[in-house]
Amino acid sequence: MQSFIALVRKDLMLEWRQKHTLFSVLLYVGSTVFVVYLMAGQPESKVWNALFWITQLFVATNAVAKSFLQEPAHRFRYYYTLVKPTTFFLAKMTYSVLLMMVLSLMGLALFALLLGWPLVQGGLFVLVSFTGSLSLSVVFTFLSAIAARAQQNAALMAILGFPLVAPLLLMLSRLAMTALEPVYMPGWWNLALILLALDVLVVFLGLILFPYLWQE
Repeated sequence: MQSFIALVRKDLMLEWRQKHTLFSVLLYVGSTVFVVYLMAGQPESKVWNALFWITQLFVATNAVAKSFLQEPAHRFRYYYTLVKPTTFFLAKMTYSVLLMMVLSLMGLALFALLLGWPLVQGGLFVLVSFTGSLSLSVVFTFLSAIAARAQQNAALMAILGFPLVAPLLLMLSRLAMTALEPVYMPGWWNLALILLALDVLVVFLGLILFPYLWQE
């Protein structure tokens, strides 16, 4: 547990000291929302929802996917002498989830400021956005771990990520519609449970696969 906390703290301190990733993502979100506002004003709720999740996808790609890719190969060997592979993997995933949740809140604030607030149930949408941050962080951290051990091949992450992220975004967009519609939409609990089950499955696969990848 001490090693896990130390690794998460190390990544958070590096992120705070460098700040370039955080500010670049914020600049991307702000410029995207502003351009959409200039071109379309305040769109209807379904378009607003689609734009939000597309923005979240690119935020996760730029901010979370680098978690393993930014580590050089010799540093992996150094970490291998200090901590267990599963501890290292879980620490990276926890850091990515925390970072993605913060960026999701900032993106939601920018959307509300420039594109309006079409949400009927704001609290529910924030909960769904946190669930989406968790899902996107888990998937992209898992893909980043695979790509980092495949000679830093970022293209591999994009190839593997599309069949995983596409249905994930569709489920998140449909789940978020419960916060946009004034009427009750049955079955959304089942969709939320499917998302959480998918996250658990990805974490479980990562815990099994990453120790073998690290030995390469």
